[in-house]
Amino acid sequence: MRAHNPPDWSVVRHELRTLLTSAGWQPDAVQDAELALHELFVNAWKHADTQAPHVIVALCPRTLRVSVCDDSPNLPELRTSTDPFALSGRGLHLVHALTHRFGVDPVKTGKVTWFELDFAA
Repeated sequence: MRAHNPPDWSVVRHELRTLLTSAGWQPDAVQDAELALHELFVNAWKHADTQAPHVIVALCPRTLRVSVCDDSPNLPELRTSTDPFALSGRGLHLVHALTHRFGVDPVKTGKVTWFELDFAA
């Protein structure tokens, strides 16, 4: 049974912010990366019932790739809702709007949902 509160993601958020800031990324891009990471992290906890989602952050010379691994084989879907007051269903739309690319890769133990951001000088 899932805990009522999501696991603490402050350490990975801090590490992501430190990495991008030290690499010269603009504050707006750092905030976009943090928000996209938060959405994937909470989705892994909430929808995939993963108590402690595993996060992988890779920074290549001009591209950031963040992957969040969870235990569910169910692939996420972009939802369409006509209810402007719905409390959920917008997370992947937000990730799509904040990042340059995102996707999901099935793996033996569940899936890896990821996004990429390109460096902007």
